[in-house]
Amino acid sequence: MKLHHCRSCGSPLHQVFIDLGASPLSNSYLRPEQLDEMEPFYPLTVRVCTTCWLAQLPVIVKPEHIFTEYAYFSSFSDSWLKHCEHYVKTVSTRFGIASSSRVIELASNDGYLLQYFVKNGVPVLGVEPAANVAQTALAKGIPTLVKFFGVETARSMVASGLSADLLIGNNVFGHVPDLNDFIGGFKIVLKPKGVITLEFPHLEKLIDHNEFDTIYHEHFSYYSFIAAEAALGRHHLKVFDVEELPTHGGSLRLYATHADNADQTASPAVKALREREIKAGYQTLKPYTQFARQVETTKQNLLTFLIEAKRAGKKVVGYGAPAKGNTLLNYCGIRTDFIDYTVDKNPRKQNTFLPGTRIPVFGVEKIAETKPDYLLILPWNIKNEVMEQMAGIRAWGGKFVVAIPDVQVTA
Repeated sequence: MKLHHCRSCGSPLHQVFIDLGASPLSNSYLRPEQLDEMEPFYPLTVRVCTTCWLAQLPVIVKPEHIFTEYAYFSSFSDSWLKHCEHYVKTVSTRFGIASSSRVIELASNDGYLLQYFVKNGVPVLGVEPAANVAQTALAKGIPTLVKFFGVETARSMVASGLSADLLIGNNVFGHVPDLNDFIGGFKIVLKPKGVITLEFPHLEKLIDHNEFDTIYHEHFSYYSFIAAEAALGRHHLKVFDVEELPTHGGSLRLYATHADNADQTASPAVKALREREIKAGYQTLKPYTQFARQVETTKQNLLTFLIEAKRAGKKVVGYGAPAKGNTLLNYCGIRTDFIDYTVDKNPRKQNTFLPGTRIPVFGVEKIAETKPDYLLILPWNIKNEVMEQMAGIRAWGGKFVVAIPDVQVTA
């Protein structure tokens, strides 16, 4: 077996955190003409570094194969857009972001967030490697650089007069294979008094809430606060504040800046969260080695529910075609023998098939046509939004199901 090394500190990676078997790329949706073709599967085994405590997948798939053409468009979630609009208001007030500022977002997707700065007259730049997604942002009038971000890109941006008063990374920190190159770019493109905000799923919540389906090949790293702070610190960046957010099952928003920026000093929240993680054992093996058992239990409980529903003659379909759903379905071995189809609001996913399981994806109107007994919500992080949107299934006695943190059925 190949010896892998930590992408943050370089130490050898020996300790397995969770092994989810082999899985296809979670956003590689299949077109009908591809159904007779071979589909590649890759190991999905997360290890944890026992030096800096960063949980991570070894880089098996080149990022160009995942992110050059991308199926995820952030603007299809109304609750996420509200979250972003609120962020823009609060961060603009706190740090005086105005027309004289420059905001740069890394992995800016379809302009879902920068659009709110543009409305306020703030100069922005998105950096987005997926050309198809970036095109949507450009069509909205949001300047977008179609490149992967790192030291080289940062240097070319600065040479062009582009540096950041506010540098944003929403749900990209875990997607980076070369972590030190990525953070090294922060140092270059950030103005001396500039601020970085990073949002990413919190490892503590992943473990506590059993969110194993958020593990897939494009998520290279899974951060505790301790691991994230250490990764930034290696590049002379300091975390001066942190917020705990409900998004994506429980996320952190870090506020960071250059280590020598005396204008920003650490808030009490930084010390409190660091001490909480240390007390919970996140610098020991205990929380990491216990995770596998609870994951196996969830798989068993979901399969038991589906088997009993099918034996009772019930029809089960899915809602959503998110990457996390593909991890769940492939790990549990759930195909059309259990779930007839799934639906998604994103037209780019409709009339395709889920990777691995090959469950067909339709438009949302399919639900009303077939009147299923159970609707399995795969993007459980927006389950309230989905239940409100699909409340009509109750008219024929339909019920909602989520599998994370464990199987729950709601009438």
